[in-house]
Amino acid sequence: MTALLTRPSGDGPYPEQGRPGQPPTDRETALLGRPMPGDRVRALVLTLVLVVIGGFVRLQNLGVPTDKGTPVFDEKHYVPQAWQMLRNGGYEDNAGYELVVHPPLAKQLIAIGEWLFGYNGWGWRFSAAIAGTVIILLTIRIARRLTRSTLLGGIAGILVICDGVLHLQSRMGMLDIFLVVFVLGAFGCLLMDREQVRERLAVAVRHGWIDETPYGPRLGFRWWRFGAGVLLGLATAVKWSGAYYVLAFGLLCVAFDIAARRAAGVRRPWVGVLRRDLAPALWGIGAIAVLVYLSSWWAWFASETATDRNYVQIHNEGGGPFGFVPDALRSLVSYTFAVLDFHEGLATPDGDPHPWESKPWTWPMGLRPMLYYYESGDAAAGCGQTNCVRATMLIGTPAMWWLALPVLGWGLWRSVFRADWRYAAVLTAYFAGLLPWFVNLDRQMYFFYAAPLAPFLILGLTLGLGHILGRAASGFERRGTGLLVVALYVGLVVANFVWLWPILNGDSITNERWQSELWLPSWR
Repeated sequence: MTALLTRPSGDGPYPEQGRPGQPPTDRETALLGRPMPGDRVRALVLTLVLVVIGGFVRLQNLGVPTDKGTPVFDEKHYVPQAWQMLRNGGYEDNAGYELVVHPPLAKQLIAIGEWLFGYNGWGWRFSAAIAGTVIILLTIRIARRLTRSTLLGGIAGILVICDGVLHLQSRMGMLDIFLVVFVLGAFGCLLMDREQVRERLAVAVRHGWIDETPYGPRLGFRWWRFGAGVLLGLATAVKWSGAYYVLAFGLLCVAFDIAARRAAGVRRPWVGVLRRDLAPALWGIGAIAVLVYLSSWWAWFASETATDRNYVQIHNEGGGPFGFVPDALRSLVSYTFAVLDFHEGLATPDGDPHPWESKPWTWPMGLRPMLYYYESGDAAAGCGQTNCVRATMLIGTPAMWWLALPVLGWGLWRSVFRADWRYAAVLTAYFAGLLPWFVNLDRQMYFFYAAPLAPFLILGLTLGLGHILGRAASGFERRGTGLLVVALYVGLVVANFVWLWPILNGDSITNERWQSELWLPSWR
């Protein structure tokens, strides 16, 4: 492997490996932390088994339910738009009924499923199911890396499979599951970048070059950070709320760099980050994300009839000080701000709220779920009685979501008083998906906006379960008790998911069973 570190003195590259046969120094130990477990084959097998199981759960009977063969709930917006993209070559042109209010990427991904299977439930939900399965894979590997435990990685995978929000969003032709997969992938890339940076600094410490300047060495090109920028650009190309993660993850990356240089013993770590890392971070995360986002509009730029493709000409917007910018790019900017104004103005009418609207303070515990589909009577036949019900409701599995506040409180305590970077990273991602929605509480909001919170809630739970489980060095009795508690909890989550199964999948059930599924008054 070509060395990526360069000695500040210019005397040549840092070698990739230190001198063999010598124990690591305290600085190296602080940088590298606990090693990954050595059971790579077992971890791979466990990951594949859980991904196959989760994929089957996501894909089974995927074409049900439909509204007499048509999409249900907000699928009615995005599924026809995806079909139109398939017909047009990647862009929408419904000028007669302009309701194109999100970037194009997720709808293009939905169109792939429609190309494979046609305009039916399987077609418009297949890509979402694949994205939901990838989320299982990512969560397992991220949890294993955070906890240095294959067991806890597997537990995280089970929790993801059994989460009602991720399950149902993986079975809907909507946008949010694609936002989740790209955000979670970017988070995983940042974790890998953190480890790569510390490994490179450990090499400099090993050879005594860390102190050649007060700022520490330059770290070379960071492919994992670049990958995070690409994925954040794709997230923003799904929904503009992806931009919140660009800011949050950019700050997280800088914080990781400061902590790494401090652990390496750099004399001026803050200035070192400002001099060595800040500009590359702005490029590797911010600029790359913007470029990827703009490239997602390739079909729109290439067309002449896409929705508002000629916005500046239609609205007679003069060039002004930005006249040098191509008309197509100015049209995209103006169109984007017009759509953002639409979102900002989507306020709840006084005295006439949407029946399933919710506000962000209810999302952590899932206190106000969403009913996506409901049929009763003859249309719902199949339960063995005359009063059958078929419904799908977006519900976060209570055994997990009702623990959100204790998990967040524990995570904040660990972050502040124990300087546990793992909790700090997970909380950064969680709050990036929650706090921005408090800015404009007058607008209509719904629980499915909370989908990106789910994997980070699960990662926080997994970290907490790791503390309950304890380390093997804690003794057989301590380990055995912890294992029993964790096993009982995971069993509770699985049982809770199985109980919710009929209303997550639209199965025919009796009205009595339907009523028994609605645990809280706010669920009705």
